[in-house]
Amino acid sequence: MQQQSTGAVKLFAGIAALLGWFAITAQFYLIIKGNTAPVSETIIRFFSYFTILSNILVAVCFTGILFDPKWRLHRFFSKAGTQTAITAYIMVVGGVYNVILRFLWQPKGLQQVVDELLHSVIPLLSILFWLAFVPKENLGWKNSFSWMIFPLCYTVFLAVRGAISGYYPYPFINVTNIGYPTVLLNGGILVLVFMGVFLFLIAVAKFISRKQL
Repeated sequence: MQQQSTGAVKLFAGIAALLGWFAITAQFYLIIKGNTAPVSETIIRFFSYFTILSNILVAVCFTGILFDPKWRLHRFFSKAGTQTAITAYIMVVGGVYNVILRFLWQPKGLQQVVDELLHSVIPLLSILFWLAFVPKENLGWKNSFSWMIFPLCYTVFLAVRGAISGYYPYPFINVTNIGYPTVLLNGGILVLVFMGVFLFLIAVAKFISRKQL
């Protein structure tokens, strides 16, 4: 992290962390309040959404930045590779929601506020933070392969969990409704989307690094 920007970094991270934790906590409250399944099942479903997992990563990342630099949490989440991967995940969350899922429902009240925070505000803040403060000179194309581990593990979890419970958090992976061929096609498209975002951020990082020389 750039030493001359430490104050701005912590201020930005603090605001983003507060918004992130508020949105996650409020969404948890709303899903528990409106649950139609047993509480234990509702909690599992809550953590089955890539949106929630990605926003938790973002909130933990911004919180970790606020810690003392000697703390392991701070060191891990201050790495350019870690921050870029998390930025990519939340970009996909925002992109998929606003392009595909936004028009499938019309949230009201607190749910609408939380919805915008999770899918628009937090992704935008993450992108701005990445552009303004994350060192970019050491990011390389090979980083994209390790960044893919989290989405792939999530996909395996959904497949196993869905086969057991019959519950799928997103319509485009609902095997029961659209069948395995379509789900596999959608999964392949998502892999390409993730890799495209990874490579795009790395390309932007290389461009910015060259401009700063």
